[in-house]
Amino acid sequence: MTDGPRQRGSAAPSTSEDAAADTGDAAGQSSVALKKEIGLVSACGIIVGNIIGSGIFVSPKGVLENASSVGLALIVWIITGVITAIGALCYAELGVTIPKSGGDYSYVKDIFGGLAGFLRLWIAVLVIYPTNQAVIALTFSNYVLQPLFPTCFPPENGLRLLAAICLLLLTWVNCASVRWATRVQDVFTAGKLLALILIIIMGIIQICKGRHHMSLYPFQDYDVGLIALAFLQGSFAYGGWNFLNYVTEELVDPYVNLPRAIFISIPLVTFVYVFANIAYVTAMSPQELLASNAVAVTFGENLLGVMSWIMPISVALSTFGGVNGSLFTSSRLFFAGAREGHLPSLLAMIHVKRCTPIPALLFTCISTLLMLCTSDMYTLINYVGFINYLFYGVTVAGQIVLRIKQPDMHRPIKISLVWPVIYLLFWAFLLIFSLYSEPVVCGIGLAIMLTGVPVYFLGVYWDNKPQFALAHFETILFSKLFV
Repeated sequence: MTDGPRQRGSAAPSTSEDAAADTGDAAGQSSVALKKEIGLVSACGIIVGNIIGSGIFVSPKGVLENASSVGLALIVWIITGVITAIGALCYAELGVTIPKSGGDYSYVKDIFGGLAGFLRLWIAVLVIYPTNQAVIALTFSNYVLQPLFPTCFPPENGLRLLAAICLLLLTWVNCASVRWATRVQDVFTAGKLLALILIIIMGIIQICKGRHHMSLYPFQDYDVGLIALAFLQGSFAYGGWNFLNYVTEELVDPYVNLPRAIFISIPLVTFVYVFANIAYVTAMSPQELLASNAVAVTFGENLLGVMSWIMPISVALSTFGGVNGSLFTSSRLFFAGAREGHLPSLLAMIHVKRCTPIPALLFTCISTLLMLCTSDMYTLINYVGFINYLFYGVTVAGQIVLRIKQPDMHRPIKISLVWPVIYLLFWAFLLIFSLYSEPVVCGIGLAIMLTGVPVYFLGVYWDNKPQFALAHFETILFSKLFV
């Protein structure tokens, strides 16, 4: 896994190449480093753009289906938004206390040690990011091609080909310039917000006319297990709230802009989610909403008339921006992992002129293209969704551990420990319920994660590896090839 021996659990680079690639505090000591080009607007674009993907347009019905009434579903959206804000607040403290790119991977590694950090990275490299990016890209291609096939489904190969073109184009943009990538993110995030604002405005007009289906009266019997599942679905819908922490080193004035972006973005997303769902039930009954495979499209057909074409285009734009945001942040996670010795050091290298992590971006793109060739993406997402959520809680627990271990550590932001405790109580409730309701799925997810244990001991922990395993020649070859 690595190209040379490392100090176990150490973040310090062991070669001159790693030192040249180091960032953050070492940026001033190195001639090549990631540039601080992400301002407050782009930071908000990364958070909002990664949380709001295609789900709110296509199928925001997981919460409603399990909540059993429109009123309770809206309460679930609000509570999960508040819990997400609390989690983001905890990450804000960790982000400025441990100001390194890599997000929860970097925090878990520094607090709990190399193996715990590696397992977080392993599951992200192996499944989470490749599958998520492949699914978002396929959703994009589906909404682009569907108008060309009005009486049938688009061909599977055509969907995969267009998804691959989308990935290749956005990888090129990200390799060319950080500024270009953030501008793409800003523009497409603004586009999806405008589309959602249109939905909300139309919903307000409908409410003023007295046309809506909002009620606490259940359309099916309430069930505690289903309500817990509604909270789980709501929590997954806010996924992506921690992505800004992956690019901390590229933030302009991170001590100010990281918490500020979180305080702006999470309430904004919560507002949009709640009012978009209110708008949907002004145009269709709960039963119609649950039956629709593309809720925003059905909404447009019911209310926008000849302008209904706006909705499928909005979904396509939203997913295009979602692929860009995921590529941008996931490549920084792999870059951070390589810098710590948990992935080949080639992935920690930066283009000497463009100052972009081209090898990490290409690795991200290739792994996603490979995932496009499989037919089991959605199954894999179900298996590892539990693990992804597991590490949110482990990271927040790490905040408490760090307070105990290093109480005098400099913390530009220091929140009350009440907040991580509240988050962990909610997290534990959902985690226990997940294990109870889907033990096989959660068990397989844990098994996939634990396959990283032997890889860690062979690739990272084992210092005296034979020369052929160090890949010095390949590292030099590709570093010259990518400049």
